[in-house]
Amino acid sequence: MVKLTRRQIVRHAAVGLLFTITPVAALAKAAQQFVAVRIWPANAYTRITLEAAQAMKYKHFTLDNPARLVVDIEGATLNNVLQTIAAKVQRNDPYIANIRVGQNTATTVRVVIDLKQAINPQVFTLAPVANFRNRLVIDLYPSAATALAAEADDPLMALLNDYSKGKIRSDGTSNNGAVPPVKERAPAIVDTPSPSRPLHRKPIIVLDPGHGGEDPGAIGPSGLREKNVVLAIARETKKRLDAMGYKTYMTRNEDVFIPLGVRVAKARSLKADLFISIHADSFTSPSARGTGVYALSTRGATSAAARFLEQTQNNADLIGGVQKVGNKNVDSTLFDMTQTATIKDSLVLGRNVLNELGKLNKLHKGHVDQANFAVLRAPDIPSILVETAFLSNPTEEKLLASSSFRQRSAAAIANGVKAYLSKAVLARR
Repeated sequence: MVKLTRRQIVRHAAVGLLFTITPVAALAKAAQQFVAVRIWPANAYTRITLEAAQAMKYKHFTLDNPARLVVDIEGATLNNVLQTIAAKVQRNDPYIANIRVGQNTATTVRVVIDLKQAINPQVFTLAPVANFRNRLVIDLYPSAATALAAEADDPLMALLNDYSKGKIRSDGTSNNGAVPPVKERAPAIVDTPSPSRPLHRKPIIVLDPGHGGEDPGAIGPSGLREKNVVLAIARETKKRLDAMGYKTYMTRNEDVFIPLGVRVAKARSLKADLFISIHADSFTSPSARGTGVYALSTRGATSAAARFLEQTQNNADLIGGVQKVGNKNVDSTLFDMTQTATIKDSLVLGRNVLNELGKLNKLHKGHVDQANFAVLRAPDIPSILVETAFLSNPTEEKLLASSSFRQRSAAAIANGVKAYLSKAVLARR
């Protein structure tokens, strides 16, 4: 029998009775499999990501008194990387009190997550993509009761729970009443003022800061991350739109990954009048620069640049990591008619925002480009995607890093929205 050192005995004891003590010789035989561990705490949900050199096979279950989630990873060996996970738990995490890890058997690593509240766990694996290797994702959603209770202020928690069960489609619609059904829009909004049927409430605008959490978006030459830049710009834009008298929401207001379909579903659940997704470009060449605005095209991208951007932005779910569920596509005459009218309105909105942004920075193109962006697929909400500048361009990365440029970008977006709404003929909803 191999004699354990005092440190090893203390470490095993700290793990608790859920773990067995495995001889050190057995632990030393296996290669160090885990290469990274990350925790993304947020009010909406907390995500734990374990990244490994090989694909992971796992089982999980919950325990009560006290509440715990246990995840067993088979064919794995504890290493120094995985042992850092407890130190990554933040004191203000809404869901995690502590995490303990140990070698449960010679070939099984056990992860025990001590919980602060009842949760709805979703555990799944992701194949390698981009710079990520094999990932085991542990999403801790609030319980269904908690999510429903919070829905009055923000439907996000409930929508995430529905999404995890496959109830939210990629276009933000659902078949269980979680979000409104698609309905026919009024005729497309025109560019010139005309007698309106006034909206008997404040216009509702949803701002969508791209990426977040596990998905950093584009990363500039100096390390500036798109997810942080666009969140700052979206917050500034919200301040200005609120001051203009509009009712403004954000798809995320923290560093959390939100699937593309849930972003759209939140806008539809709030019965939004406009949806604006905010991003910062990246391209294969560092010389590319300029500000751009995009609307949806269901018939393919209108330029090579738009096609490249469409692919990179639509890959957000792959990078951020979503569980594969059986979402069905929507195919109906009403949907097609509504989407066509919505795209026309989106182009008008895009032109107004582009005109304002052109006063701030060089435009990548002088017109609103189009591509099949997943985040713009709400069938009944005029939606645009704003690329504020090229993060891959060293000069524009410096602009995006400055609070002055972020504030002026926010002002331009808000002024473009105001110009659009001042001309718009909006049907009552």
